[in-house]
Amino acid sequence: MAQLRFIPERSPERRRLPAPLIAAGAQAQQAYAASQLARRLALAREVIPQEHEAGKPRLVRLLGEADIFLEPLRRPRRKVAVAPSDNRQVVMIIPGFGTRPSRMRYLARHMEAAGHIAKRWGQGRNWGPNPERFEQIEARLAELYARHGRKVVLVGWSLGGLYARELAKRQPEMVAKVITMGSPFSGSPRANNVWRAYQFITGHSVDAPPVEAELAVKPPVETVALWSANDGVIAPRCAAGRAGERDRAIPLRCTHMGFTYDPQVISTLLAELETTRV
Repeated sequence: MAQLRFIPERSPERRRLPAPLIAAGAQAQQAYAASQLARRLALAREVIPQEHEAGKPRLVRLLGEADIFLEPLRRPRRKVAVAPSDNRQVVMIIPGFGTRPSRMRYLARHMEAAGHIAKRWGQGRNWGPNPERFEQIEARLAELYARHGRKVVLVGWSLGGLYARELAKRQPEMVAKVITMGSPFSGSPRANNVWRAYQFITGHSVDAPPVEAELAVKPPVETVALWSANDGVIAPRCAAGRAGERDRAIPLRCTHMGFTYDPQVISTLLAELETTRV
């Protein structure tokens, strides 16, 4: 089989190509330049000042996220003490970027074991924000509020925590408390190890989401930020926030993926639900 050769644009051989082939190649290049793929690749390769990524977890922390592969071996032997709650809550759980609600089912089961009502966000896999999705999430919140006749606790992991904060700003009368877990609501939106992948998948810059939001502004309800120095994805400072951006910040020792299964997280969430007042 003949071997294909790349012919440089200024090569004499290229100048001898038939004009229709040259025109077709130029049209293909123009079509690619105008394509969604080209735009998304440009977003993923965006050149930014190094200080915009200051504080993001180092590679050794990111590699630590592989701990999740051991979780199936540990889970059958793990026993997490769950006491019946004297202050049962309705909870809506919002998953992180690129994940399904099933990723947070382990947390939900422990909440339910304590007597709380844990509900999914109703949107399947989280592929990033858009106006339609936010309208649907608001409708889901309103549905739970009306069905149970009480305010709802919003628990959001990573990107899901940003959704939770914005929902509480839009519908504070329906929200009892916001609990974020490793959510980058403070500081630079590029102080993490996933912003390039996020921009490629969503097709928009982290600086210009398609939904109006002021991430660092605290919702007008009690807002608690769970964060970890062992987080390999999000800069801990961005997940902890500053005074005035949340009511309390609680340090834990888990990986970013560990926010969905670590016993510390489960115990902390149950304690927060127990102290929630509606």
